[in-house]
Amino acid sequence: MELPITKLCFTLKIFFILFLASTSVGATPSSSSNIFREYIGAEFNNVKFSDVPINPNVQFHFILSFAIDYDTSSSPSPTNGKFNIFWDTENLSPSQVSSIKSQNSNVKVALSLGGDSVGGGYAYFNPSSVDSWVSNAVSSLTNIIKEYNLDGIDIDYEHFKTDPDTFAECVGKLIKTLKTNGVINFASIAPFDDDQVQSHYLALWKSYGHLIDYVNFQFYAYDKGTSVSQFIDYFNKQSSNYNDGKVLVSFISDESGGLSPDDGFFTACHTLRSQQKLHGIFVWSADDSMKKGFRYEKQSQALLALP
Repeated sequence: MELPITKLCFTLKIFFILFLASTSVGATPSSSSNIFREYIGAEFNNVKFSDVPINPNVQFHFILSFAIDYDTSSSPSPTNGKFNIFWDTENLSPSQVSSIKSQNSNVKVALSLGGDSVGGGYAYFNPSSVDSWVSNAVSSLTNIIKEYNLDGIDIDYEHFKTDPDTFAECVGKLIKTLKTNGVINFASIAPFDDDQVQSHYLALWKSYGHLIDYVNFQFYAYDKGTSVSQFIDYFNKQSSNYNDGKVLVSFISDESGGLSPDDGFFTACHTLRSQQKLHGIFVWSADDSMKKGFRYEKQSQALLALP
């Protein structure tokens, strides 16, 4: 029995819509990308953007380290979201940001918030209240981001004097407001495998993961001597934790932890790439890589630039 033309057209239309839906679901998190990111400026060893080799065939993000909501006294104290700059501003200035971006159309520059330490002590996330912290953070960071012509932020708090839900609301509302206001184009987080750290970042991910573009997971915080198979297992575990997120792989330049480039990091990258799971690579840090001539930055970008 033949279907009437109108009913046939309607049936075909529904089939086409269902086909598109079935082929698109889950495509984004499982696809590979060519993003390369590098932290810079925390160690004050005179490294400049222009020192770092930039492959034109990757998306390249410099991440200035760090902006911290502490004062700049000899014994720094928390400032409840009023951020100050703690990176090497002499060598990484607003004019140098503009210069590297104008010379390389594939380069964007972000700033990272928090970090491990300030003034010889831990840099704690220590807000007075959600609303006051967010208000201060939006104001102070908007000023810094506009002054430096930056494109995004990275969240790298590693020590906490508040509960996970408060952290999630503060940081989530900050990211949402900066994006809504057009101040930033992307945001990332930088957790590692520690119970307290994970509890805070997973609370943030649960409520605001849809606003977070990249997960800079610190795989180098695992033990030195990590094997390729262990690294792949760690990656799969964290990809499950940060479900649907772009979890980037990483190494540390001084080879003090995790899977080093000399011991199989790029083997692991090729394996993940073959599985369409290599979302990008990031490095801590340009400061330490400079004395090695950025050998592994070149190798990382060459891999990411492969067709």
